[in-house]
Amino acid sequence: MDLLNTLVDKGLRREVPTRDEALAVLATSDDELLDVVAAAGKVRRTWFGRRVKLNYLVNLKSGLCPEDCSYCSQRLGSKAEILKYTWIKPDDASKAAAAGVAGGAKRVCLVASGRGPTDKDVDRVSETIATIKEQNEGIEVCACLGLLNDGQAERLRAAGADAYNHNLNTSEATYGDICTTHDFSDRVETVQQAQAAGMSACSGLIAGMGETDADLVDVVFALRELDPDSVPVNFLIPFEGTPLAKEWNLTPQRCLRILAMVRFVCPDVEVRLAGGREVHLRSLQPLALHLVNSIFLGDYLTSEGQAGKDDLAMIADAGFEVEGTDTTTLPAHRRDAADTTDTADTADTADTADAEPGTAAEAVVPTPSEDARRDLVAVRRRGAGTDLPPNA
Repeated sequence: MDLLNTLVDKGLRREVPTRDEALAVLATSDDELLDVVAAAGKVRRTWFGRRVKLNYLVNLKSGLCPEDCSYCSQRLGSKAEILKYTWIKPDDASKAAAAGVAGGAKRVCLVASGRGPTDKDVDRVSETIATIKEQNEGIEVCACLGLLNDGQAERLRAAGADAYNHNLNTSEATYGDICTTHDFSDRVETVQQAQAAGMSACSGLIAGMGETDADLVDVVFALRELDPDSVPVNFLIPFEGTPLAKEWNLTPQRCLRILAMVRFVCPDVEVRLAGGREVHLRSLQPLALHLVNSIFLGDYLTSEGQAGKDDLAMIADAGFEVEGTDTTTLPAHRRDAADTTDTADTADTADTADAEPGTAAEAVVPTPSEDARRDLVAVRRRGAGTDLPPNA
C-alpha cells in the first residue's frame, strides 16, 4: 500500500509524516493490521534492531495527590482502593529497585504522587538515586516527581538522575477536559526544564480516555516537537472510583495502530509500551514488540502487571532480546549533539502521500468496547509500600 511504503521511507530518513498520513494509520482496517505492523516494524528494527529495553517502576509515594487528573487512581477525590503511603526510605526504594535490576531492568523509574516536589523531597530522592547507583553499576535512573520549580532539575541531574519523565498525556485542546489543577503548558515547561538541565527527557501519552484520532495525532506531534528521547505510550486503566472508570474504548487492534502511528512519527525514539498493555492488548502483546523497543517489567504504580518471568518469556518467544547495560539504547545520531540540526529531522508538511485507506477524516471518538476486560484491572498489593516481595 502506497501509504505504508511512504511512511517506511520517511521513517528510515527520520522524516516526519504529515498529519493526514498519521491519521490514515489510525483509520486502517483490521484486514490491513498486519501490514501496518510489518511496516512500522521495519522502521523499529532499522533503529533498534531486535533489542527490548526493560524499565522498572518504584512508587516512592502513593496516593493522596492534590491534583485532579481524571485518569489517575491517586487523584484528589479518588475512591479507588489503591495502596496509600508517604515517602518510603531510600534503602527500601533501593531494595525494590534491585528486584527490577535482577529481572533484567536497565532503567529504574522513581515516581512520587503529588503536584511537584519540595526542596526537601528533592534531597530525599537525590539520596535514593545515589543509593541505587552505588549498588547497581550501569543502571539508569529516571525521576518522575511532577512539576518542577526553578533549580530542581539541575539538582536532580547533579544527584545522578539520567532522565526525567513528565507526560503530556493528551492534546492541548482537550487537556482541560481531564485536568483543571494545572494545564498543558505546565507539563511542556517541566519537560523543557529537564532537557535544559542535561537530563534525557521522557514524555508520552495516555490513549483510551475518550479522545479522537485527531487528539492522538496532536499529542504525538506535540511530543515530536519537544523531541524527548523516550515516549511511553500508556493505555488507560479504567480504575473503579475514578471519573474515567467507564471509558473502555480500546481494542487490541486499535492499540497496535496507535503504537504504529507513534513509531512512524517518532521513528528513532525509544517508544515504550507502558501501563495498560495487559488490559487492552492482552494476547496481542507480542505483536507490539515489533513496534516498541521498550517496556515496563512487572507491576506499575498502583496496578499489577504481567509476571516479570512472563514478560521475559514473551520477549524471548517473539524472537527479541533484552537490552543489556553495556548497550546504548538510542541511535548514535541522537546521542551526538552535532547532529541535532540535521535537516532530516525537519517536517515536510507540504508533502502529501496517496493515503490508501483514507486521508482521514478526523475520526470520532471510538465507541466503548463490548469486550472490555474489567477483570484484568488488578490493584497492586505487593512491592513498594508493602511487606510483600515485588513482581519483577
